[in-house]
Amino acid sequence: MGRAAPVEMSNLVLDQYYLECLSHASYLVGDRSSGRAVVVDPRRDVGDYLADAEALGLTIELVLETHFHADFLSGHLELAHAAGAVIAFADTAITDFPSRGLAHGERIELGEVVIEVRHTPGHTPESTSFVVWAHPDDAEPYGVLTGDTLFVGDVGRPDLLSSVGVSKEELATKLYDSVHEQLLTLPDATRVFPAHGAGSSCGKNLSSETWSTIGEQRRTNPALLASSREEFIEMVTTGQPPCPAYFAHDADLNRRDRALLDEDHLPAELTVAQARSLAGADAVLLDTREAEEFARGHLPGSVNVGLGGRFAEFAGSVLSPETLVVIVADEGRALETKNRLARIGFDRVAGYVPAGTWADEDSEPAERLGPADFDRRRSDSDVQLVDVRHPGEYSDGTIPGASSLPVAQLLDRLRELDPARPTLVFCAGGYRSSVAASLMRGRGFTDVADLIGGIGAWREHTPA
Repeated sequence: MGRAAPVEMSNLVLDQYYLECLSHASYLVGDRSSGRAVVVDPRRDVGDYLADAEALGLTIELVLETHFHADFLSGHLELAHAAGAVIAFADTAITDFPSRGLAHGERIELGEVVIEVRHTPGHTPESTSFVVWAHPDDAEPYGVLTGDTLFVGDVGRPDLLSSVGVSKEELATKLYDSVHEQLLTLPDATRVFPAHGAGSSCGKNLSSETWSTIGEQRRTNPALLASSREEFIEMVTTGQPPCPAYFAHDADLNRRDRALLDEDHLPAELTVAQARSLAGADAVLLDTREAEEFARGHLPGSVNVGLGGRFAEFAGSVLSPETLVVIVADEGRALETKNRLARIGFDRVAGYVPAGTWADEDSEPAERLGPADFDRRRSDSDVQLVDVRHPGEYSDGTIPGASSLPVAQLLDRLRELDPARPTLVFCAGGYRSSVAASLMRGRGFTDVADLIGGIGAWREHTPA
């Protein structure tokens, strides 16, 4: 599940929990000598933190949030309920639930281990970083938990609040000051532990490495190498990937009181007839199998978002939080699916249907084409050719004649396409195209096929 930097100090516990599917890192920080601990930026299913803390003889007293996250629903309420922990944000944050405000420069003493609060606004107004000291009198800190302020290879995007009246240029200016005055003033050996890694939409150049050092970032991070404040602002306010549709929902929900997740509760098993009845009443059949399995046969109208990819992100791009969902899943994966939807605040799960429990007459295939057949079909003058990758991928080269319609924008932009025309869809490797094509079929497109293996397979078939 995760990778962590080594901890040499005998009393310091600093464990990283990394979710590949959301590129999300959270942390358990504790002191073995006192048995006191905090969790930073927890995911919503909190069982692992509780189990690990118990095994280490630690009591989780605080949940520290670096900011109001947009890309996942935090588990602060679940941890407060399960462990009796106090939730804490920067004292500039306002929450609908009881929380503690943290002042800039405040020190949280866990025993020998000390956490220093540094306000680092820019990604969001309340963004905060936490400097971790293994001993209060150490000459240098052990590390800094930077949230979405500083990543390995990038900094946090400042444009997520543009829709609520906060200028991206204003936040980018604050981000520049935060990075240079609060983070780059730390010693080079200070370890950097961010909240996200490669694949996250919270930045554009994130590394696949999940931790680094201040010195390494000072030398190699493109955003930190900007020659001026103006160049930095230009760099971080342009070329960001499109946000999945659920980001605004989660950013708002993370400051509100809400229902708690029971991560052990299995959704009800449904018959095919019950599932089809719910689908007729506006529920969505969410088929979580791999694209190849889905293509061989699925319940009509199903949307395919495979658990093997960035499931929550793309489910959140093609569904709305209000959608009633019926899960279609392989044996033993319904609970996992429910919890992964819950990680982005999609709680309206009516139940699940075990994959393959339907009769042949209840199933329909999806058309997927190899590169040769795809090339023959795209020569038809009436075909709509759609590239569902990010704009940056599209600008780096696409299949001639393709229009750009990223999956993250699909719900809002489907009206740009004609559902009566033949439609060919492709992405980088075939995962996103199956998501998009299945959504199109469910929205009335009568002739849709996607490209097996994506543009990579097409390029091998069609060398320059």
